[in-house]
This record gives sequence, structure tokens and C-alpha cells, in this order.
Amino acid sequence: MDLYQLFKTRRPIIGVVHLLPLPTSPRWGGSLKAIIDRAEQEAVALASGGIDGIIVENFFDAPFTKSQVDPAIVSAMTIVVQRIQNLVTVPIGLNVLRNDARSAIAIASCTQAEFIRVNVLTGVMATDQGLIEGEAHQVLRYRRELGSDVKILADVLVKHARPLGSVNLTNAVEDTIERGLADGVILSGWATGNPPNPEDLELASRAAKGTPVFVGSGASWDNIATLMQAADGVIVSSSLKRHGNRHQTIDPIRVSQFVEAARSNFNSKGQTESISSLKLHS
Repeated sequence: MDLYQLFKTRRPIIGVVHLLPLPTSPRWGGSLKAIIDRAEQEAVALASGGIDGIIVENFFDAPFTKSQVDPAIVSAMTIVVQRIQNLVTVPIGLNVLRNDARSAIAIASCTQAEFIRVNVLTGVMATDQGLIEGEAHQVLRYRRELGSDVKILADVLVKHARPLGSVNLTNAVEDTIERGLADGVILSGWATGNPPNPEDLELASRAAKGTPVFVGSGASWDNIATLMQAADGVIVSSSLKRHGNRHQTIDPIRVSQFVEAARSNFNSKGQTESISSLKLHS
């Protein structure tokens, strides 16, 4: 996976748009317009602050189904992605929680989004939704059937979960890449807002052998320099919210602060970076 080709930078910073509860989810509020309006505002805030990519995620649909989501959720996320694409030029990705990679591939393929995040691509994880089994064979075959080139970023030992059996991070990374055919891997802490262990990032980077490794949670302007010593990119959300509260909206000032901290770290290593542009809808 060529990060520069996709994100126009070799060290991408990917922000997340957490969608308000979607139709059929337990806390659905009845207004798709409210969901779209907030998503558009957050996407613009992320892009104008220098983020290199955006993941659209049904974060507030909890409690999640462990696999296939309702068709209404797929429809709503498709609309949101299209609306965001009218406003920003950065690459868009999908994460359909908890683990509906087929729907994410379908939405991305139909909207020409560039990538998806999959929580469990290989192996078996014990989660609050029950046991989730990776279905890499179905996901990769479905991508081929659609004639799609959507990139797959896959979590390794995903947050809010525990693997069945003993934990071997090196083997998990190797299996995700070599047997699951992931285009990139993601390493997170135990829960939302918790960073991964820097030593684990180094181990994962060695095991990945050139496949991009992303920090998947817990990044802030205080720890980004440490975390990016071994990682190739970062996915960030909670730190960019007002007061650092994941339930709040994206704060443009915090986005700029995070991007500045990350870029200064990248540039100190001699990396050539480009700030992604914003295209306002006329």
C-alpha cells in the first residue's frame, strides 16, 4: 500500500467523523438531517485543520450488532459519505461497526471512497457483542467481485476485545497481512481513547515488514511524537473533540494543534509533508 499515492503524504493523519445514532440504532433520534449537518461540519473542521483523510464511522450506534448492520444504516452512511465528498477533497474511508466489512466495502465501492477499517479481519475475538470471527475470505472475495480497489486497514488485537487463547502480537500482525491480505494494520490501546504501548508498535512495525502500521486510538499532541517513532500513520478522534470529550463535536482549534504537533515531529525526521486542501461547496 502506497501511503503517498493515497494520502499525498507518507505519514498520514486520519481524523474520524463519529456519526450520531443512525436509523434503527437504539438511540436513533429521528432526524437524518441532523446527522448529515453535524457530519458535514466535522468533516470541514478536520479537512481545514490539515487532516489527510477521514473515516466515517457509526460510533454512536452502540450497542452494536457484531456483524451485518441494518440496510437503513448502510443507506444513511452512503448518503453521509456523498455529502462529505461534496465538501472536502481528502480521501474518505468507512468503518461500519462492529464488524460489517462487506457493507463498508459496498459503500466505499459505490461512492468511490478509498479505504475501510475492519475491526476483526482474521482470528476470533471475545467482545461485548459476543465472539467475532474474522471473515477475510469473504471480504476479499467480495472486493474482487465488485471490481474494487478499496484499501483495507485492519485492526490487530482490536480495542474493547480479547483474543481467544494466548496473545502473540507478531503472529497476529503477520497473519493479518499474509493470510488476511490487509493493506495496512492498526494497533490500539485497550479502549477508545487509550494509546497503544510504544514497544508494541515497534514490535508490530517489525512484523509488518513494510506494510503500513497505524496508531488506532489514544493519540494526542502530548504523545504523538513518541507513538510515531514506530508507526507510519495515525487515526485520531477523541483528542480532536471539544474538551477532549468523545461525545462532543470536532474542535477546529484542537485539530490544528494536533496537526502542528504531528507535522513538527514528522519534519524533524526529514519527512516531506503536504497539507491536504479543503474544497468548500459553492
